[in-house]
Amino acid sequence: MNDNLKIALCSLNSVWENPKANFIKIEKLMKNIEADILILPEMFATGFSTNIKKIAQSNDGQSVFFMKKLASAMNFVVCGSLPIYENEKYYNRFFWVEPNGMIKTYDKHHLFSYDSEDKFYTAGKIKLTFEYKGWKICPLICYDLRFPVWSRNVENNDLYIYVANWPEAREDAWNTLLKARAIENMAYVAGVNRSGTDGNNFTYKGASFVFNGLGKMLCGNTINPSIKIVTINKSELIKQREFFGFLKDKKTFLNS
Repeated sequence: MNDNLKIALCSLNSVWENPKANFIKIEKLMKNIEADILILPEMFATGFSTNIKKIAQSNDGQSVFFMKKLASAMNFVVCGSLPIYENEKYYNRFFWVEPNGMIKTYDKHHLFSYDSEDKFYTAGKIKLTFEYKGWKICPLICYDLRFPVWSRNVENNDLYIYVANWPEAREDAWNTLLKARAIENMAYVAGVNRSGTDGNNFTYKGASFVFNGLGKMLCGNTINPSIKIVTINKSELIKQREFFGFLKDKKTFLNS
């Protein structure tokens, strides 16, 4: 078990619908980076596009291959979401790629109907929790953040990862909800948002954060091209949980 986990937050200014250009950007940012986990934004390779026939790839397409290659070369986990075509359906799929090539995936459950995401992509049905280096981790995607029952810590998660394309116009909600999810779940929360302006002319400030289990901000507002690295500590989290005991008082609800 690793008591400390070093997380690298990359608020990439994604080039619209151009994976190869984004791979080059990411590789340039990787110089002298040491971490356990590199977190990239939602749809980091293309931006939040609904031009699905152009941008969607398979589970063994060029973007996943890039993630596997980078994870192996840098000896850390690479994670972020991609538009995926599988069994005649399209998914906004989170990929967790370990240095040894092992992959875990989660399909975005809450699709952003305000921007018609639900008309193009299929919602995932299963919440993912897994262990890595002794940490229980739950990955979620952007709009999932607005639904606390889906994020509810019934699995005793230590770390929640939210990857996003959350526009600057609604940034206050992003900041507030990340902190709220950390407090209510007594878990670390890492939220990684893109920066720049996308092909739909929405602007993003980056605004990537890590909060501890009491809602204290450990780092924030990472703007491209910098990468912010923060170390989180499991012993500290356990002490907080044991001292306050908030999670012991939770009731059972259905996830939705």
